[in-house]
Amino acid sequence: MRPRVAVLISGRGSNMAALLAAARLPGFPAEVSLVVSNRPDAAGLALAQAAGVPAQVVESRGRPREAFEAALDSALEAAGIRYVALAGFMRVLSPAFTAKWEGRLVNIHPSLLPAFPGLDTHARALAAGVRLHGCTVHFVTSGVDEGPIIAQAAVPVLEGDDEAALAARVLQQEHLLYPAALGWVASGHAWLEGGRCIVAAKGAGAALSNPLPDVPGLPTQAGSE
Repeated sequence: MRPRVAVLISGRGSNMAALLAAARLPGFPAEVSLVVSNRPDAAGLALAQAAGVPAQVVESRGRPREAFEAALDSALEAAGIRYVALAGFMRVLSPAFTAKWEGRLVNIHPSLLPAFPGLDTHARALAAGVRLHGCTVHFVTSGVDEGPIIAQAAVPVLEGDDEAALAARVLQQEHLLYPAALGWVASGHAWLEGGRCIVAAKGAGAALSNPLPDVPGLPTQAGSE
Protein backbone atom coordinates (compact mmCIF):
# COMPACT_ATOMS: atom_id res chain seq x y z
CA MET A 1 0.00 0.00 0.00
CA ARG A 2 1.31 3.44 -0.92
CA PRO A 3 1.89 5.86 1.96
CA ARG A 4 -0.90 8.39 2.41
CA VAL A 5 -0.12 12.08 1.93
CA ALA A 6 -2.06 15.14 3.04
CA VAL A 7 -1.64 18.43 1.21
CA LEU A 8 -2.18 21.62 3.22
CA ILE A 9 -3.28 24.72 1.32
CA SER A 10 -4.51 28.24 1.97
CA GLY A 11 -5.32 29.42 -1.56
CA ARG A 12 -5.56 28.42 -5.20
CA GLY A 13 -3.73 25.11 -4.85
CA SER A 14 -1.67 25.05 -8.06
CA ASN A 15 1.10 22.98 -6.48
CA MET A 16 -1.55 20.79 -4.89
CA ALA A 17 -2.95 20.15 -8.38
CA ALA A 18 0.52 19.13 -9.57
CA LEU A 19 0.81 16.68 -6.68
CA LEU A 20 -2.64 15.25 -7.39
CA ALA A 21 -1.74 14.74 -11.05
CA ALA A 22 1.51 13.00 -10.14
CA ALA A 23 -0.19 10.71 -7.62
CA ARG A 24 -2.51 9.44 -10.38
CA LEU A 25 0.45 8.20 -12.43
CA PRO A 26 1.07 4.45 -12.40
CA GLY A 27 3.91 3.64 -10.05
CA PHE A 28 4.00 6.94 -8.19
CA PRO A 29 5.09 6.00 -4.65
CA ALA A 30 2.49 7.97 -2.67
CA GLU A 31 -1.25 8.56 -2.57
CA VAL A 32 -2.73 11.99 -1.91
CA SER A 33 -5.51 11.02 0.48
CA LEU A 34 -6.52 14.33 2.00
CA VAL A 35 -6.45 18.05 1.29
CA VAL A 36 -6.83 20.43 4.21
CA SER A 37 -7.21 24.20 4.10
CA ASN A 38 -7.08 26.62 6.99
CA ARG A 39 -9.32 28.94 4.97
CA PRO A 40 -12.86 28.02 3.89
CA ASP A 41 -12.61 30.22 0.79
CA ALA A 42 -9.50 28.49 -0.62
CA ALA A 43 -10.06 27.78 -4.31
CA GLY A 44 -7.98 24.62 -4.06
CA LEU A 45 -10.71 22.89 -2.06
CA ALA A 46 -12.94 22.72 -5.13
CA LEU A 47 -10.05 21.40 -7.23
CA ALA A 48 -9.44 18.60 -4.74
CA GLN A 49 -13.11 17.67 -4.59
CA ALA A 50 -13.33 17.63 -8.39
CA ALA A 51 -10.39 15.22 -8.41
CA GLY A 52 -12.20 12.94 -5.96
CA VAL A 53 -9.86 13.64 -3.05
CA PRO A 54 -11.39 14.26 0.38
CA ALA A 55 -11.06 17.94 1.27
CA GLN A 56 -11.84 19.64 4.53
CA VAL A 57 -11.42 22.93 6.33
CA VAL A 58 -9.64 23.29 9.65
CA GLU A 59 -10.26 26.95 10.38
CA SER A 60 -7.30 28.86 11.78
CA ARG A 61 -8.83 32.29 12.20
CA GLY A 62 -10.29 33.25 15.53
CA ARG A 63 -8.76 30.41 17.54
CA PRO A 64 -5.49 29.90 19.42
CA ARG A 65 -2.68 28.28 17.47
CA GLU A 66 -2.62 25.35 19.89
CA ALA A 67 -6.30 24.61 19.25
CA PHE A 68 -5.86 24.93 15.49
CA GLU A 69 -2.87 22.61 15.39
CA ALA A 70 -4.58 20.07 17.65
CA ALA A 71 -7.54 19.96 15.26
CA LEU A 72 -5.22 19.73 12.26
CA ASP A 73 -3.23 16.91 13.82
CA SER A 74 -6.43 15.03 14.65
CA ALA A 75 -7.59 15.30 11.03
CA LEU A 76 -4.26 13.98 9.78
CA GLU A 77 -4.21 11.08 12.23
CA ALA A 78 -7.82 10.17 11.47
CA ALA A 79 -6.97 9.91 7.77
CA GLY A 80 -3.95 7.69 8.41
CA ILE A 81 -1.55 10.26 6.96
CA ARG A 82 2.13 9.39 6.74
CA TYR A 83 3.50 12.50 4.99
CA VAL A 84 2.34 16.11 4.90
CA ALA A 85 3.08 18.46 1.99
CA LEU A 86 2.61 22.20 2.44
CA ALA A 87 1.50 23.83 -0.81
CA GLY A 88 0.86 27.53 -0.36
CA PHE A 89 -0.06 26.97 3.27
CA MET A 90 0.17 30.39 4.85
CA ARG A 91 0.53 29.46 8.49
CA VAL A 92 3.69 29.16 10.57
CA LEU A 93 3.59 25.84 12.39
CA SER A 94 4.76 25.55 15.98
CA PRO A 95 7.94 23.75 17.07
CA ALA A 96 5.78 21.11 18.76
CA PHE A 97 3.90 20.35 15.53
CA THR A 98 7.01 20.29 13.35
CA ALA A 99 8.80 18.07 15.88
CA LYS A 100 6.00 15.50 15.81
CA TRP A 101 6.06 15.36 12.01
CA GLU A 102 9.84 15.71 11.67
CA GLY A 103 11.12 14.03 8.51
CA ARG A 104 7.57 13.63 7.19
CA LEU A 105 6.65 17.30 6.67
CA VAL A 106 7.79 19.04 3.48
CA ASN A 107 7.30 22.44 1.85
CA ILE A 108 8.03 24.18 -1.42
CA HIS A 109 9.38 27.72 -1.36
CA PRO A 110 9.69 30.06 -4.37
CA SER A 111 13.38 30.90 -4.08
CA LEU A 112 16.75 29.20 -4.00
CA LEU A 113 17.05 28.94 -0.25
CA PRO A 114 18.74 30.12 1.87
CA ALA A 115 18.27 33.21 -0.32
CA PHE A 116 15.01 35.10 0.13
CA PRO A 117 13.14 33.22 2.85
CA GLY A 118 9.68 34.50 3.71
CA LEU A 119 7.37 36.49 1.44
CA ASP A 120 7.72 38.56 -1.77
CA THR A 121 10.57 36.40 -3.03
CA HIS A 122 10.35 37.36 -6.70
CA ALA A 123 10.29 41.09 -6.06
CA ARG A 124 13.23 40.74 -3.68
CA ALA A 125 15.19 38.67 -6.21
CA LEU A 126 14.68 41.32 -8.87
CA ALA A 127 15.67 44.09 -6.47
CA ALA A 128 18.84 42.21 -5.53
CA GLY A 129 19.83 41.79 -9.17
CA VAL A 130 20.39 38.04 -8.99
CA ARG A 131 20.96 36.19 -12.27
CA LEU A 132 19.47 32.89 -11.09
CA HIS A 133 16.27 32.39 -9.13
CA GLY A 134 14.16 29.31 -8.56
CA CYS A 135 12.42 27.10 -6.04
CA THR A 136 13.31 24.77 -3.19
CA VAL A 137 11.66 21.72 -1.65
CA HIS A 138 12.75 21.29 1.95
CA PHE A 139 11.88 19.47 5.13
CA VAL A 140 9.98 21.70 7.54
CA THR A 141 11.55 22.51 10.89
CA SER A 142 10.76 25.07 13.56
CA GLY A 143 12.63 27.83 11.70
CA VAL A 144 10.66 29.40 8.86
CA ASP A 145 12.13 28.29 5.51
CA GLU A 146 15.20 26.97 7.31
CA GLY A 147 14.71 23.21 7.00
CA PRO A 148 17.16 20.88 5.23
CA ILE A 149 16.98 21.17 1.44
CA ILE A 150 15.74 18.15 -0.52
CA ALA A 151 15.84 19.50 -4.09
CA GLN A 152 16.10 22.75 -6.02
CA ALA A 153 15.44 23.98 -9.55
CA ALA A 154 16.88 27.18 -11.00
CA VAL A 155 15.64 29.54 -13.70
CA PRO A 156 17.40 32.49 -15.33
CA VAL A 157 16.40 36.04 -14.51
CA LEU A 158 15.96 37.66 -17.90
CA GLU A 159 16.42 41.25 -18.99
CA GLY A 160 13.08 43.01 -18.71
CA ASP A 161 11.59 40.55 -16.24
CA ASP A 162 8.94 41.88 -13.92
CA GLU A 163 7.64 40.09 -10.85
CA ALA A 164 4.82 38.34 -12.73
CA ALA A 165 7.06 37.02 -15.51
CA LEU A 166 9.64 35.70 -13.09
CA ALA A 167 7.00 34.14 -10.86
CA ALA A 168 5.47 32.31 -13.82
CA ARG A 169 8.84 30.90 -14.85
CA VAL A 170 9.53 29.68 -11.32
CA LEU A 171 6.04 28.21 -10.95
CA GLN A 172 6.60 25.97 -13.98
CA GLN A 173 9.57 24.46 -12.17
CA GLU A 174 7.67 24.16 -8.90
CA HIS A 175 5.09 21.97 -10.61
CA LEU A 176 7.86 19.65 -11.79
CA LEU A 177 10.05 19.70 -8.72
CA TYR A 178 7.51 19.21 -5.94
CA PRO A 179 5.92 15.95 -7.13
CA ALA A 180 9.31 14.46 -7.87
CA ALA A 181 10.84 15.47 -4.53
CA LEU A 182 7.79 14.14 -2.68
CA GLY A 183 8.24 10.89 -4.56
CA TRP A 184 11.83 10.77 -3.37
CA VAL A 185 10.77 11.16 0.25
CA ALA A 186 7.81 8.77 0.06
CA SER A 187 9.93 6.04 -1.53
CA GLY A 188 12.64 6.34 1.12
CA HIS A 189 15.25 7.86 -1.18
CA ALA A 190 15.52 11.12 0.78
CA TRP A 191 15.49 11.40 4.52
CA LEU A 192 16.64 13.45 7.48
CA GLU A 193 19.83 12.42 9.23
CA GLY A 194 21.78 14.51 11.70
CA GLY A 195 19.93 17.66 10.70
CA ARG A 196 20.70 17.22 6.99
CA CYS A 197 18.81 15.75 4.05
CA ILE A 198 20.44 12.60 2.72
CA VAL A 199 19.58 11.74 -0.88
CA ALA A 200 20.15 8.33 -2.44
CA ALA A 201 18.32 8.35 -5.76
CA LYS A 202 19.22 7.66 -9.36
CA GLY A 203 20.64 10.75 -11.04
CA ALA A 204 20.97 12.79 -7.86
CA GLY A 205 23.61 15.50 -7.97
CA ALA A 206 24.57 14.89 -11.59
CA ALA A 207 24.15 18.47 -12.84
CA LEU A 208 23.93 22.07 -11.77
CA SER A 209 20.22 22.09 -12.56
CA ASN A 210 19.66 19.55 -9.76
CA PRO A 211 18.00 16.70 -11.69
CA LEU A 212 14.65 15.52 -10.50
CA PRO A 213 14.27 12.19 -8.71
CA ASP A 214 13.72 9.13 -10.84
CA VAL A 215 9.99 8.74 -10.21
CA PRO A 216 7.79 6.72 -12.60
CA GLY A 217 6.00 8.91 -15.12
CA LEU A 218 7.72 12.13 -14.13
CA PRO A 219 10.45 14.11 -15.92
CA THR A 220 13.99 13.14 -15.07
CA GLN A 221 15.35 16.68 -15.20
CA ALA A 222 13.95 20.04 -14.18
CA GLY A 223 12.61 21.83 -17.21
CA SER A 224 12.38 18.78 -19.45
CA GLU A 225 9.23 18.11 -21.43
